[in-house]
Amino acid sequence: MRAAQIQTLTGPADITVAEVPEPTPGPDDVLIDVHCVGVSFPDLLLSKGEYQLKPDLPFSPGVDVSGTVISGPGFTPGQRVAGVSAYGGAAERAVVPAMFTFALPELVTFEEGAALPMNYLTAEFALHERGDLTSSETVLVHGAAGGLGTATIQVAKGMGARVIGVVSTEEKAEVARAAGADEAILLDGFKERVSELTGGHGVDVVADIVGGAAFTDSLRVLGTQGRLLVLGFASGDGIPEVRVNRLLLNNVDVRGVGWGAYAMARPGYMQEQWARLVPMMAAGAVKPPIGARYELADFGRALDDMAQRRTLGKSVVRVRD
Repeated sequence: MRAAQIQTLTGPADITVAEVPEPTPGPDDVLIDVHCVGVSFPDLLLSKGEYQLKPDLPFSPGVDVSGTVISGPGFTPGQRVAGVSAYGGAAERAVVPAMFTFALPELVTFEEGAALPMNYLTAEFALHERGDLTSSETVLVHGAAGGLGTATIQVAKGMGARVIGVVSTEEKAEVARAAGADEAILLDGFKERVSELTGGHGVDVVADIVGGAAFTDSLRVLGTQGRLLVLGFASGDGIPEVRVNRLLLNNVDVRGVGWGAYAMARPGYMQEQWARLVPMMAAGAVKPPIGARYELADFGRALDDMAQRRTLGKSVVRVRD
């Protein structure tokens, strides 16, 4: 079968497509005919040897997949599914543990299915498990036009919250609004704008995917007992630090969001998350915006475009129609 392969840890430009043996599933695995693969930040790190997992070379990237079942416990052949694993999905066939494989509703396309697992499960974990979000609250989302940003907007809306998206350009503001944000504002001057939009009360939750220089102002826009959720550092400006007296004086929290380590250590947890997302899909709140489409041979270019922030929403690679 054909598979994208990382043969050297020299970055996405050196990812190639090769003929490789088909994978052999274990007793608790699902073998999938892959239709689409999501383009994810861990793939970029894997291509450079910067991820916490260090697979033996050569190996295939690919965290999020969608397709049809060939075989596997709990699923029927031909059933439409999405799945998530550490790597290995960027191939014509992939093996995914059954507990990380999810039945794909008929109303969800394969492209959308490949955009769902990692970003939307991360967002759901952030807002539900770590953020304690309620339907009466307001969420501010940094990086609101990217894959995880749009996912966080949609899950927050699915939970009934008001959402303010923060972006760097007017073009990205349109993406955030299309994803469901009630308001989309520019990063420059966002603190003052949030104060206006909330009548000076601030927001209840900040979902911070970007980090960098805006971190302190993100703390300042929190209302009393607000929670700042640390999801990543996409700005590339380094990892921000917090003076803990700010937390004490304002009665606010900073909470880490490490979905993968938490979910993978708890069998059945991802299935519980997926069950909470399915009604949001049915209601139309969760519908991943697809940013760009690529063929398998262009997997490396897809990663480079993501790294250079040339794409909006979630990019997907099509393996078969």
